[in-house]
Amino acid sequence: MLVSYKRLLIAVAVFIVLLGLGLLAGVQYWKQLLSQPLNNQEDVVYELKAGLGANQVLRQLKKESLLDSTGPLKIWLRLNPDKSLLKAGEYNIPAGINSYELMALLASGQSIQYQITLPEGWSFSQALAKLQAHPKLAIKTAEMTSHEIMQQVTGVEETNLHPEGMFFPDTYQFHKDISDLQLLKQAYQRMQKVMADEWQKANVGKLPYKSAYDALIMASIVEKETGVPHERGRIAGVFVLRLEKKMRLQTDPTVIYGLGDEFKGNITRKHLRQKTPYNTYRIKGLPPTPIALPGREAIHAALNPEKDGSLYFVAKGDGSHEFNRTLAGHNRAVRKFQIYKRKRNYQSAPQSSQASQ
Repeated sequence: MLVSYKRLLIAVAVFIVLLGLGLLAGVQYWKQLLSQPLNNQEDVVYELKAGLGANQVLRQLKKESLLDSTGPLKIWLRLNPDKSLLKAGEYNIPAGINSYELMALLASGQSIQYQITLPEGWSFSQALAKLQAHPKLAIKTAEMTSHEIMQQVTGVEETNLHPEGMFFPDTYQFHKDISDLQLLKQAYQRMQKVMADEWQKANVGKLPYKSAYDALIMASIVEKETGVPHERGRIAGVFVLRLEKKMRLQTDPTVIYGLGDEFKGNITRKHLRQKTPYNTYRIKGLPPTPIALPGREAIHAALNPEKDGSLYFVAKGDGSHEFNRTLAGHNRAVRKFQIYKRKRNYQSAPQSSQASQ
């Protein structure tokens, strides 16, 4: 009887050892499966849709042949429930990644980022069209009026703010399916910050602006008139001095903006005589709104003009300008750089406007 009992104990011990060895082997095999590279031989873009749970994601990954089996990862997720909080987005799954690394990636939120650039000097309509054409943005503005867009962007129900010039030109990073309204809000808030920073640093008491908005209008004109960056301050100086002397600004970019679709590429005498709120050959002072998206340098120039006594400038054809203090000197420059040279197929540089009178 004692012998039988000992044999039973030995048998039980052997069974326990074998069971332990089996479990250890099973755990090692399970870990080996988790450590094996996924099936993709090259980088793959995977989109994790919002609202999907971890098990749904695993089934989707198997359906797309990235996983051979969902079992090992399901067990791992039960043992590590904190790792099952996956974040929606597009992910680049590199070749050679294993299951551990895959779950860490999907839980990290480090999804693919895209970018879009709103260039300095563009109009609001150009910037909006570029946003609406981006395939990775969720478009919310297509059926909205400018007024409705500004309501959403500013959060002010009764706003009458014109959208022109209110969005900072820059390169913006975003994830797939962020809306164009969200990007516009970022650009609007960035412009508010830049304007506040530049306004605070400027000696505004010595400038002919009634508000920061006036400075923004001036900055947009400087942006459109400037062909070479180092001239921004001098061009701003010309316009500020004109304002101080109660002279008309007489700048072509405002005329062009006021013409809208009517402008076909060349300003005519008829255009200069046409009365619009933006024709600075006819109106006094600043136009009612900005005419473009000004960058920080143009804003800085508008608030820190370099006044050297010049009241006139004319495009030289290489993006730069000749500045003059007198009308007689300006007229000579017009004849030199525009009238005579245009007879030899002279063209202004792409970034510069025609002469400002």
